[in-house]
Amino acid sequence: MAAFKILTAVLAVLCAWYFYNQETFSEEMIQGKRVLVTGSSSGIGEQMAYEFARLGAHVMLTARREERLQQVVQKCRDLGAASASYVVADMSNLTSARRVVEETKNHLEGLDFLVLNHVGGTRFGHFEGTIESVITSMTINFFSYVQLTISALKMLNESQGSIIVVSSISGRVQSPFAVPYAAAKFALEGFYTSLRSELHLRKADLPITVAVLGYIDTDSAVSSVHGKVKMAPSPKEDCAREIVKGGALRQREVFYPYWNIKLALLLRDWQEPVPAGMPVRWAPLRAAPGMRRGPPHCRFRMLSPDPPTSTSFSPLNCTSPKGPA
Repeated sequence: MAAFKILTAVLAVLCAWYFYNQETFSEEMIQGKRVLVTGSSSGIGEQMAYEFARLGAHVMLTARREERLQQVVQKCRDLGAASASYVVADMSNLTSARRVVEETKNHLEGLDFLVLNHVGGTRFGHFEGTIESVITSMTINFFSYVQLTISALKMLNESQGSIIVVSSISGRVQSPFAVPYAAAKFALEGFYTSLRSELHLRKADLPITVAVLGYIDTDSAVSSVHGKVKMAPSPKEDCAREIVKGGALRQREVFYPYWNIKLALLLRDWQEPVPAGMPVRWAPLRAAPGMRRGPPHCRFRMLSPDPPTSTSFSPLNCTSPKGPA
């Protein structure tokens, strides 16, 4: 009971500190700024484009679908964007990523916010053990982010701009059935947090905001987990607003939905570790009591270690999820 009271008091102090030490966001932080948003033909990227437009920014949008980009650009203009343009690009091609930055420089004559949001080459299901799926995911979801950053660094340094990186809880917590996607997100986290630290040591004024997102109601996310996830997704409009605000305030991290993500990270840190070098077998939840939880659609418990020659992770009798991530 005493420990619970202490924990409650600490949480109360932390909450008070969080709410009373937030810098105030104002529209002037965005008005007139030059912004490149990738993956902006739908989902969170589209909503971020609208948010920047409402605040009077110059927006450059990019995605693969030209017809959708034209529609989003027109709505950005209607919402009050200082200007709105687009460039069609496929981020599985790193040359296309470089071209996007060149087109942005030609149209906007500089850059204040680089917003990296696109996603692709992912599916929700068992890892098939092919290097091609990993290469595809890493190229779109990691290497193209790095290429865009490298290509835009000079402009961002000149404008003392900011980078906003849209990541995922899959980049912080192990994610079975999304292995290539999780690998790319973990790589993003490692690259951008390390780059942020190095820039700070070099006294470079280039803040990097990493947005760690949970389950959001984008078409791609909802369709990929349909029938597999019971929880309701969080609204993409509010998500986009929080990311834009966090980037404008130069926050190191944005968590959305905040408490869901923080709870997931807390549970990760409290999870009982498996002793190093000990091979284990796993069985579904219904097999016996004394269980450890696994993915939402299939629960696991740890059984006795396998013989030293065996190192297996095999969810027995567990229905495989299907569909794109």
